[in-house]
Amino acid sequence: MTTRDTGTEQLIKDTAKHVFFKEGRLHATTQDIADAAGVNRTLVNYYFRSKDALIKQVYEEGMDDLDNRLTQVMYSNLPFREKMENFIDLFMAESMEYPYQEAFLITEMNMNSNLHHKADMTEKVEYLSQQIQKEMDEGRLEKMNPIHFAMNMFSMMIYPLIMKPMYKQFYNLSDEEFTKLMLERKEITCKMLFGN
Repeated sequence: MTTRDTGTEQLIKDTAKHVFFKEGRLHATTQDIADAAGVNRTLVNYYFRSKDALIKQVYEEGMDDLDNRLTQVMYSNLPFREKMENFIDLFMAESMEYPYQEAFLITEMNMNSNLHHKADMTEKVEYLSQQIQKEMDEGRLEKMNPIHFAMNMFSMMIYPLIMKPMYKQFYNLSDEEFTKLMLERKEITCKMLFGN
């Protein structure tokens, strides 16, 4: 009986994550991933059977990462604003490391209705909405549908990263200058969300 080399399997998954999430090559082939991993394409097929199976696994692990980020924030005992500031720090750091992760997850959700998120993710989002509503009811946040607060927060974090190539070109920014802007954006996002 042959044993699977889990190191090679992990290398392929890590490489796929890098290709999809960091480089933004959302339509990379198994050959592209094999070349980047320095392995034969037949090994990719051996471990994952198909590109779809590899994508499914990378997608599920990406959703698990998002779920873990939400969990770390949602259930801490910190005041709401501190929770959100920590979440923004965490999310921005992860998004700067893997700027195409959210685009990949959304693309896969749109293209493949068989990919589902965990049921407990819905519970966490509902819990966040309840916390937002409580802050609004107690006058610490401007009153609005809590979904708008979440949409505003995520768009202020994700949109600049998605638009990075265009902003860099339009404003003639280096990678270092863009990174500096994104670090400044953490504070700007909090000010816009909390009004001070």
